[in-house]
Amino acid sequence: MAAELFAERGYATVTLQDVAERASMTKGAVYFHYKNKEDLAVAVVQEHYARWPVLLEEVSSRELPPYEALVAVLDRVTEAFRDDVVVQAGARLQIERSLIDADLPKPYIGWEDYLTGLVEAIRKTGELRAGVTPSSAARVIVSAFFGMQHISDVLSRRADLAERYSELRTVVLEGLRD
Repeated sequence: MAAELFAERGYATVTLQDVAERASMTKGAVYFHYKNKEDLAVAVVQEHYARWPVLLEEVSSRELPPYEALVAVLDRVTEAFRDDVVVQAGARLQIERSLIDADLPKPYIGWEDYLTGLVEAIRKTGELRAGVTPSSAARVIVSAFFGMQHISDVLSRRADLAERYSELRTVVLEGLRD
């Protein structure tokens, strides 16, 4: 319930009373689990990050060639941003992190490391375009992907996410290969 509110309205305007009402609970019941709004926001962001290892393992278990694995990971992450309110809320809270008086996990670094490994594997198969380094490709992909989903959220509440992701796949991902 809190994730829905944070995704819809952002951190600044959500109150614990709003969360209690959405969850059909008393405010005291919410305070029993979370001492303040910051703790609740941290819990949502932590749950956001808990989604990624499951998703990555799901794709990894398919034992795809490296380029197809890269595309499959980003396909699944796009679906998560489109369909999973916890992912949506966690992303919004990370963007609004300056408003939250709590330590949130540092965003993007884990994605850069993971994607660097995938792009390095693409390089080893001989498919990586000459002059592209795995770490720079990963940074560009992370920036383009997370920027794309944020812009889609701001401009259309992610209604155009599939179209924007298709463009990213064509221009950025296909541009990696020889």
